[in-house]
Amino acid sequence: MTNTPIIPAQSHPKAPLPVWQLRNGGVSVILAQSDTQNGAGSGAGADAGTSVSVNAAADTTATPGILAWGADPGPLSVDQLSDLARASRRQLVTGTIDQPLEVSVLPVEADGWPGTPGVAGGRPSQEFSPRFTTRRLTATDTKLTLELASDDDGLLVTLTLDIDKHGVLHQSLQVHNTGATRFRLDALAHTLPLPPEAAEILTTTGRHLRERHPQREPLTIGVHARESRRGRPGADATVITAVGSPGFGFEHGRVWAAHLAWSGNHRVSVERQPSGIAVLQAGELLLPGEVILEPGETYAAPELLATCGDGLNEVSARFHSYFRARPEHPHSERPVTLNTWEAVYFRQELGQLTALADAAATIGVERLVLDDGWFLGRRDDTAGLGDWYVDPEVWPDGLDPLIRHVHDLGMQFGLWVEPEMVNPVSRLAVEHPEWILHTGSTLPPAARNQQVVDLSNPDAFAYILERLDALLSENAIDYLKWDHNRDLLQPGGADGRAAVHENVLALYRLLAELKARHPGIEIESCASGGARVDAGILHLTDRIWTSDCIDPLERLPIQKYTGVLVPPELMGAHIGSPVAHSTGRASSLALRAATALFGHLGIEWDITEASDAERAELAAWVRLHKRMRTLAHSGRFVHADLGDPAMDLRGVISSAQDEAWFVYTQVGSTASYPPGAIHFPGLDPERAYTLTRLHEPRMEPDYGLSPLEWAAAGEGVTLPGSVLGSIGVQAPVLLPDQVAIFHLRA
Repeated sequence: MTNTPIIPAQSHPKAPLPVWQLRNGGVSVILAQSDTQNGAGSGAGADAGTSVSVNAAADTTATPGILAWGADPGPLSVDQLSDLARASRRQLVTGTIDQPLEVSVLPVEADGWPGTPGVAGGRPSQEFSPRFTTRRLTATDTKLTLELASDDDGLLVTLTLDIDKHGVLHQSLQVHNTGATRFRLDALAHTLPLPPEAAEILTTTGRHLRERHPQREPLTIGVHARESRRGRPGADATVITAVGSPGFGFEHGRVWAAHLAWSGNHRVSVERQPSGIAVLQAGELLLPGEVILEPGETYAAPELLATCGDGLNEVSARFHSYFRARPEHPHSERPVTLNTWEAVYFRQELGQLTALADAAATIGVERLVLDDGWFLGRRDDTAGLGDWYVDPEVWPDGLDPLIRHVHDLGMQFGLWVEPEMVNPVSRLAVEHPEWILHTGSTLPPAARNQQVVDLSNPDAFAYILERLDALLSENAIDYLKWDHNRDLLQPGGADGRAAVHENVLALYRLLAELKARHPGIEIESCASGGARVDAGILHLTDRIWTSDCIDPLERLPIQKYTGVLVPPELMGAHIGSPVAHSTGRASSLALRAATALFGHLGIEWDITEASDAERAELAAWVRLHKRMRTLAHSGRFVHADLGDPAMDLRGVISSAQDEAWFVYTQVGSTASYPPGAIHFPGLDPERAYTLTRLHEPRMEPDYGLSPLEWAAAGEGVTLPGSVLGSIGVQAPVLLPDQVAIFHLRA
């Protein structure tokens, strides 16, 4: 790897500023060191072509700022970088400070930044308005590390920008208290500038049973902020914050997107100043007094992941590639799972569950998960949480008879737990009320009849670890479904201070320790459905439960926008019962199965009550999933931008671009009749593909009065990817809530 030089001011006739370009994976970041504090070229630098390492006097070196980040323009020469820095400088205008406004990587008021600061806090009897200077800088082609010091305030901030080979920008931030007294940290936020064309914001919102629905707004002057104070991201959290050219979609429009890898409180904002300068900021939302740094202590902010693309499909592809390259990413085939919750709820009985396991094995299920109701006193959701012992009244011989039966059928066995929660009606709550998060002398308002265990309490942590370790050691359990069913309210720890931050870190330690003690155990992150979906929890878990709602029509947007960040193999997608428990809507098996086809497939249905014909059809859908899952869980996932919102087309294309599967869903009555053409994005425009429509498993018939000519003979059509991706083919005439599946092979 070569090193990108800092341009030394004294060696260039134009007295250029130090400038850096980081490049990888088709993404580029260009930074420049400001000269507005101390005069042009005042920073120390290294000669061009030498290793880049700066050790400059803290009072002479300004803080760098990002000139631009986005699609890689290619390598720029020293002169070109210098000229770009000059070309980016703003003119002075009336009504502003007496120097051109620039945004550093850590914007603060002392630099003239009038917006939200990148760091906030203070010491007793001391005003806080730090001015940071660069103490040390190191850079390579893909990575830049800065040490920014505010000696008067006793702070040292370390900032790292790193672009991985997938084109994902990783930004880390740490603040170290170098002073002699305690420092109260109120905020530490990542800051990325946005170009003028980024004029529309896309975030996601929702609620229980309706997570991650999109919402858009223009980027007007002011602060557009999304906050979570729930102690977890929450069902209404935005999984990404995307800002792009007006009207950007999945296939078109330049877009810049970011995600904060954190499982607790957070704040993400987009801010535009009257000057036209716009920034995206993200960081942990710290409650009052939550982080107090003693002399010598350090706080590390959650990592920011950011990328860009021509449309959300490209953004998604970059995020997915990053996730799949992680060493902790699951690399085995994702087992088809049957979860018992909507089959039996709390009614657990060995004979019924072994019959359910028998039926599951016959249709191709590979993992059975026993859900809530197996532990002490758990007959409903009012009691038992915290007492993680197998209930002898329900399981007089323990779980072993069921586990052995499941294993003898060739399936894995999973178990539901909710370790972070406690019912007031439990031994744990009675014996250790001090282990419950609370403030003052009263408990927070209850939710689902439960309170929250304070994992930051060492004794509570040790108890939960011992119980889970014992369960896994005493039983042949392959998988934990780890739930988290309420927000954190009044989350006070033993010392009375807010403890969300420490509980998130304790959760991460707990998950890591269990995985270290039990190699091969897989863990699913569930939180009232999809209330904790983030890259932080996914570093330590192998699947997220996308939503408690399995209604296929509701699942379409939930999975679509979760999938902008999360690859399909990490998203639990289940085939529910004929009538959805969460909405009461009846759906065909074809619709229920096709909606779940690309994800980590599961079943949430008492299939012992299904007819022989239903089980045979369900088995056919499981076989189809297994036929395509290697491709689906390694290929590029795309969505088509179709003009009619009643038409949904999504698919996955192999990494070699030689095969693809697409599912077309008609979610309502179309504006035109027949519906018109659909096109298939993401194909190789230079290759020819044979496009066929599947008729097995059993699909609904077309409702046109004449056959769909291109698909009627079963042979399909062979056309270039350029034609299929632009002109497309006529869609079948379907009724609302019906689907069609297409296969393409080069």
